[in-house]
Amino acid sequence: MTINDDQILIKAIKNGDTKAYAQLVDLYKDLVYTLALRMLKHREEAEEVAQDTFVKVFKSLDKFKGDSKFSTWIYKVTYNTCLDRIKKNKKFLNDVAIDEFTFNKLDVIDNALENMIMNEKKALIRNCVAKLPEETSALLTLFYFEDLSLEEISKITNIEANTVKVKLFRARKKLAVILEQNLQPESRLNYGKG
Repeated sequence: MTINDDQILIKAIKNGDTKAYAQLVDLYKDLVYTLALRMLKHREEAEEVAQDTFVKVFKSLDKFKGDSKFSTWIYKVTYNTCLDRIKKNKKFLNDVAIDEFTFNKLDVIDNALENMIMNEKKALIRNCVAKLPEETSALLTLFYFEDLSLEEISKITNIEANTVKVKLFRARKKLAVILEQNLQPESRLNYGKG
């Protein structure tokens, strides 16, 4: 979707076109849900936040000035809605198990073993990212899974781009430690034994 296409949809929505709003939701629902799920680590909470996000987007379309991409703006609304939910339900969210889900349906792969290994790697990375604090998890999601630039992430999170870069560096280090702990538990237990 180009910026021009977004502007056409936004204009149609402001003129009362409900089909344009449905199209806008359809275009961005996966992005919103994925970020919400990464931050909240609970499917039902993420679904509610996604719905809340689209209500907020609809009510505040007039506030979108077009200074950035619409996707950046909707990410910012999602991010802030998640932060509000986290603050509201902090204790509850820390006690909830992480739901399993798939990002995309995998294409049919000829080699079943490769498919299984790929799924295990993805699950491991998702589980390791989920063990990180909410902000760290969100930054990694936006940068690596959603391919946003430092500037876009800065606009979404209200954190300076240089600070985002530092936080991403630290997040990668934390993720590396968690991945290492999950990949080699036996070798750590047996290290040094003859």
